[in-house]
Amino acid sequence: MISGFEKIVEERIRRAMEEGAFEGLAGAGEPLRLEEEASVPEELRLAYRILKNADCLPPEIELRREIEKTEELLAAMPDTEAKYRALKKLNLLVLKVNSLRRTPIALELPQRYLERVVGRIEKKRKPR
Repeated sequence: MISGFEKIVEERIRRAMEEGAFEGLAGAGEPLRLEEEASVPEELRLAYRILKNADCLPPEIELRREIEKTEELLAAMPDTEAKYRALKKLNLLVLKVNSLRRTPIALELPQRYLERVVGRIEKKRKPR
């Protein structure tokens, strides 16, 4: 059931639509970009959006951007010592992001070294 306040709001929105108040707005018809906010707790999203509009991003989002850049760099590197250092940096960033979040361990970002460790163990097990 709609409350009295909701009826007033709905009526004002309907009236504004009829008068064309919503026509020609910037971004009209474009999809919303919510992917950055998906990992932010709902109660913090408004505050984070205000900070973002002021060009001041929360630490978690800055770290996530740095993780993305490091992953792109890592994908383009040949298998060298520099790649190993980049991988260590990536795991440290993931650890920082996971420590900032207060979520269950199942929802944490995975670290990226497991495949390499398993690969090295398998190489050592193979008979030569």
